Amino acid sequence: MHFTDAYAARTPVTKALYERAKRTIPGGAGSTARLPRNGWKPYPIVMAHGKGSRLTDVDGNTYIDYLLGLGPMILGHRHPVVTSAVTDAVRDLGTCFGLPYELEIEAAEKVVAAVPGIEQVRFTNSGSEAVGTAVRLARATTGRRIVVRFEGHYHGWQDTVYWSNHVDPVLAGPADHPRPVAMGPGVPAELEDTLVVLTWNDADSFVELMNRRGDEIAAVLTEPAVFNTGCILPEPGYLELLRSETRKHGALLIFDEVITGFRFARGGAQEWFGVTPDLTTLAKGLGGGFPVAAVGGSTEAMRLVAEGIYSHSGTYNANVVQCAAVAATMDLLAEPGLYERQRALGHRLAAGLGELAAERGLDAYCEGLGTVFQLWFADGPIHNWRDAVTRADEALFTRWYEEMVIRGVLFHPLQFENLFVSLVHDDRDIDETLQAAADALTVVARTRTPASRS
Repeated sequence: MHFTDAYAARTPVTKALYERAKRTIPGGAGSTARLPRNGWKPYPIVMAHGKGSRLTDVDGNTYIDYLLGLGPMILGHRHPVVTSAVTDAVRDLGTCFGLPYELEIEAAEKVVAAVPGIEQVRFTNSGSEAVGTAVRLARATTGRRIVVRFEGHYHGWQDTVYWSNHVDPVLAGPADHPRPVAMGPGVPAELEDTLVVLTWNDADSFVELMNRRGDEIAAVLTEPAVFNTGCILPEPGYLELLRSETRKHGALLIFDEVITGFRFARGGAQEWFGVTPDLTTLAKGLGGGFPVAAVGGSTEAMRLVAEGIYSHSGTYNANVVQCAAVAATMDLLAEPGLYERQRALGHRLAAGLGELAAERGLDAYCEGLGTVFQLWFADGPIHNWRDAVTRADEALFTRWYEEMVIRGVLFHPLQFENLFVSLVHDDRDIDETLQAAADALTVVARTRTPASRS
């Protein structure tokens, strides 16, 4: 049976609800990332509820969940400790005061204790807000306007950074000197002059830029490991180079840890790689599934915020729901041995998938750090966006997704996303996933096109 037919047979209620949603919600979903044009074909699954590592849709189908809400559900769905902390705080305190309160201080103290590069922190509502704040703060602090960013990285939807994510190389030009390309209509073209875009993991082009224009650069903005284009790890010494060159030229180094924060180490990628930025943005895992983000950094990097010279404002910043969730999540993530156990579990899954693909003659390999990884359908290593867009077999990955989702395993349908392993997934989840993958990859290998074989 063709995937579209098999999917339709499993999801009649989902289809009806999606058609209903399109009448009142643009596109039928609350985010462009959830639409068919972004991989959720023929229509997105409508979920009923989640618990732990599993999701159940409105048709009663249950899934082992490696989508994890695109990352926030680091503790799985409806974690009882975080859920109770939030409901208790709302019942006992309220929701939004417009003034400081003790739980806000407690939550901030716990984030500062966890993340090496954060001495002071402000809470906000989304990763996009946090990154926008960090970029503007860097410009205010340095008095400079140029921000360096990298192809294939995603830093949110704000005009200042919504450039050169999954960009067409033809539009971007040569890899050693790519030009910024806005990722959608409505982004003012004039902002192109405020950005320099580089190829990730290309040390030579970065050093050349800093030697030539270092004194103009306000900040270098980067994911410390690229998890918005599958999974691409930094080459040895690359993050250290970014750190030394920014310090040398008086620019700020911003780590966008919206995905990497708390993901595979309590202190995020900066703890894992041993490189400390000036500013850090956090979201997703920060609140254990509740909507919260943060921007933090050294006391010096946050000085203009502390003095009130730089205005970081927001009605819902540091509301009770956020701070209760953050405080409870930080406590849970401090459990001794938690990350070691879950990284090992994720590594077992990734290694198993790689072995299953190899046994079936598929060019594929896993890249990642245990609790987040991607199965690249590619015939060689992926070091940056240009490698990904030229070497990865996106169609083959989608076939794998199709065969997995009808077997009850959920992850993002696009090759340039990733699989998340929560801190509550267990051996049973991994065993069932590998069993499903053995069957799914057999089908993929049998039905791949001649182009995929070459």
